[in-house]
Order: sequence, then C-alpha cells, then structure tokens
Amino acid sequence: MDVLEKLTILTDAAKYDAACTSSGGTRTAKKGYIGNTSTASAGCCHTFSADGRCVTLLKVLLTNCCVYDCKYCVNCRSNETRRAAFTPEELADLTIQFYRRNYIEGLFLSSGVFRSPDYTTELMIRCLALLRERYRFNGYIHAKAIPGTAPELVERLGFLADRLSVNIELPSEAGLRALAPDKTKGAILAPMRQIQTRNRQSREELVKYRHAPRFAPAGQSTQLIVGATRDTDFHILRLTQGLYDRYGLKRVFYSAYVPVVEHALLPAKDVKPPLLREHRLYQADWLLRFYGFRAEELLDEARQDFDARVDPKCAWALAHLDFFPVEVNTAAYETLLRVPGIGVTSARRILSARRVGPLHVDNLKRLGVVMKRAQYFLTASGRMAEGLRFTPDSVLRGLIAAERPLLPQEEAVQLSLFDQADTA
Repeated sequence: MDVLEKLTILTDAAKYDAACTSSGGTRTAKKGYIGNTSTASAGCCHTFSADGRCVTLLKVLLTNCCVYDCKYCVNCRSNETRRAAFTPEELADLTIQFYRRNYIEGLFLSSGVFRSPDYTTELMIRCLALLRERYRFNGYIHAKAIPGTAPELVERLGFLADRLSVNIELPSEAGLRALAPDKTKGAILAPMRQIQTRNRQSREELVKYRHAPRFAPAGQSTQLIVGATRDTDFHILRLTQGLYDRYGLKRVFYSAYVPVVEHALLPAKDVKPPLLREHRLYQADWLLRFYGFRAEELLDEARQDFDARVDPKCAWALAHLDFFPVEVNTAAYETLLRVPGIGVTSARRILSARRVGPLHVDNLKRLGVVMKRAQYFLTASGRMAEGLRFTPDSVLRGLIAAERPLLPQEEAVQLSLFDQADTA
C-alpha cells in the first residue's frame, strides 16, 4: 500500500474527531526552522486560533488499527474496515511535503491503539521528534494522549506538541462499561491530571528560565460524544463544568454521534446525528467559559435538556424574567453579559461608550447589540425600544424567529482532502 492510499484511509478515519483547534498556540517564526502558527493558508482542515485567524491542519491518524473494541467507533477491532498505518518517517515526511506545498500550517495527530497505548505513543513521539528535530518544523502540533499511556511517555509527547488532548468520549462510567470496556475512568483522568500539573510547572519554570522547554503550551482539551448514550444535557454540562474547574481544560468539544456501526446499545444507522443538540451544548459551553454562567444555572434536575427552539442564554432569560429589564447605563459588566443579544465585545463597548454620555436605545445597535434578542430585556436611559409591546409568549415567538436562520443544517459536511478527480 503506497503512502497516498494510506493517507486516503487515515484522513477519512480521523474525520469523526472534533477536537481540532490551535487556540492558544504561540509559536512564531524562528531562525533555522520552518513553519509557525502566526499565518494561515489554504489546506485540508480549517480551524481557528484564539484571535480568530483561520489555521489549516493535516488531521490524520497514525493508524486505524486498534486493539480496543469501543462499540461506537468506526475503527474498533470488530468492525470490518480497511486498515492502514504510517511509519513515523512516512508521516513526518508527508507533513513537511504538505507544508512546503502550502496546504497546511500544522498537524493534528491521533491514532488507534496499535498493540498497546505505550507502543502507539512511542510511534507518535518518533514522528513528532522527526518533525521538530530533523525537519526543524516549528508549526503547530496537536497530539492525542492515549489513556493508559505511561506518564514518562505523556511527558515526552507534551514537550513535542503544542496541545495535548485526552478524549473522554462517553460522558458516564456506565457508558464506558457498556460501550468501551477496554477503557476506564481512572485511565482517562490520570493523564489529564498529569498534563495539567506538568503544564503549570512548565509555566513556573519559564518565569525563572526564559529558554526552559515548554510543555503543551496551548494546554489540553477533550471530546464528548453526544447521542451515543442516554446521558442528558445536564449530565454532560455538569461534567464539562467539572473538567474546567478541576483540570483547567482549554476546550471541551462535543461531537454529535454519527451511527457508523451497528450495535444493540447504539442508535440505529438511519437515525440522524443530533446536530442541533451539539450546537446547543457548544452555546452553553461558551456561556460557561466567557459569560460567568454555571451549569446548574442553565439546567437542573427538573429540566435536564436544552430547549431546541432557543439558545441556552435566551432560555435562561425567559426563565428569569424577574431579572430584567437591565438598564445599560448602570448595569455591571457581569449583568450585561446576562442579556440575550449582548456579547463580550458589545458589553465592553457599552461600558466604554457610557463614560462619554448616557446611552439610548438607538445607540445600541451601533455598539454590536443584537436588538432582535436584546430589545425585550433591556432599557437605555429608562426606555425600551419605541412601540415595543410584548407578552412572555410573544417574546418566545420572537426569539424563535430570530434563532431559526442561525441553526445548523441537517447534514454536516466533512471537507475532503482531495478533489474528486484525484481520488477517481
């Protein structure tokens, strides 16, 4: 099997991995090295940096051969699929060739578990060491730390990669026991704790020694599969909150389960992926990270799943109408963030603008406030939008109408690495 054929198989096998981001990467141009994370180019997998720039990565598996039999995974050992594996040398050379052709700006490397977690991680380390040391590649690398890997190997991997991730995938221990019997909660959480601790130590060392090696400077992330088990949004969001609080994760990613294998415990193959549910969880995740919300504020034991009709922030506002209206000329920053239609940027603009003089409703749209949502929940100089009349029911209808054009499409499109002519 030639390298191009392996690439076709292993990039396709990696498409269900959603934890693909370069947010937080800070590598810049360096004398004697090639590549950096400060530019963007056309390529095979689009992702975004912390400041909003588009960055492109080669997203690929080292191998889709796997000794685990996770029932939800297309690469599980019991599934009949074409298998392939790169050698470290092949993948390192391929990455550099793609970079030199301006296809990519970095690498997102995951893998099935080939023989054992330690053996697989050693192969990944060899590949990344070739990139960093032989090819002097200074671009962004995101690598997967495999649960069960020896701590010393996780450490070596972290010094070669910009970001590490350990995928939890199934949100509950019951789900793991039923669908991923080869994995345990302890095996997943142990490397997450190690990465958090070693990353903190690395930052402390850099304060003392400017040229100290950096351990996973862009932090760590994880991925949760949505819809493969019966876990509620409340359970998933509480888990997310705990991961941010206890492990300092940069991102939790949510992947709507795509039925790719048949099993009695999984949704049937004709069931569509829950894309809207995934979308709502991402919106809620944003509220946790940037808006000061807590999981228990957005959902609770009585209401364990998000309303599909409106986004989580609007749903919270409708359930707390006594909190509103908010006066934009006097409200604190944290209070402004609770208003639907006001984001982090528009809230800061409001704080700056009102220092100059009192704000009126007509000023707010120019500051970035989405008035289709916000008009029901705020006042400016004591007044709401002129002629606005509403009831709780009409507010709900108005928010649903404002939300509809922004909802995800029914089918998700995976970008192809090749043109159709190339794969014919």
